[in-house]
Amino acid sequence: MKKHIPNAITCANLFSGCIGVVFAFNGELEIAAYFVLLSGLFDFFDGMVARLLNVKSEIGKQLDSLADMVSFGFLPGVVMFQLLKLSDYSSEYLPYLGFFITIFSALRLAKFNIDERQTEDFIGLNTPMNTLFIVSLPFIAVDYPEIIGSSITLIAIIAITSYLLVSEIKIFSFKLSDTSWAKNKFKYIFLICCLVLIGFLKFVAVPFILILYISLSIFHFKSNRSITF
Repeated sequence: MKKHIPNAITCANLFSGCIGVVFAFNGELEIAAYFVLLSGLFDFFDGMVARLLNVKSEIGKQLDSLADMVSFGFLPGVVMFQLLKLSDYSSEYLPYLGFFITIFSALRLAKFNIDERQTEDFIGLNTPMNTLFIVSLPFIAVDYPEIIGSSITLIAIIAITSYLLVSEIKIFSFKLSDTSWAKNKFKYIFLICCLVLIGFLKFVAVPFILILYISLSIFHFKSNRSITF
């Protein structure tokens, strides 16, 4: 019975993502964002539960990627599609560029599944973090409509995030082999900064969190390399 628990949590991730897609297509992007958060919560716990119960399986790995493709691949593509529809450049074809996020998310997930270098950490931006950034944009648009409403800004975001998804930049995960400060100081600093930023800025904090995540990851791996040598 216990071997099915992680897969059930993964299915909850998929279900939340499907609901989020419906809201996104209906233009209710803020509600869709909350379902992304719910999917992210399930995505975090399915792997943790699998490790705790020692029931990791190949089907669980594949199911996790399929669920992530909907929640963190298709859903952010729909959100960007809708944002481009509302942007300052009126073209019936422009919004479809939003699905480049979906395409590069699929490439990212496929690469992750076969890349043996990514057992502990990520190479390229992980899809949940990228999705969190994309779904934060409608909230930011409330205060900065001239920025998020610009088609040039949105196209630039598509290009940059698509590159980051399949890049060779090493990004730390939150799988902790131990809880020592020495080995995990950049991860702890990141979490503390996230709490402070979210407390003050809420969803507007997400772009700063993304930049901080990438920056601290670079410092983290450079620091570890120096210690190794």
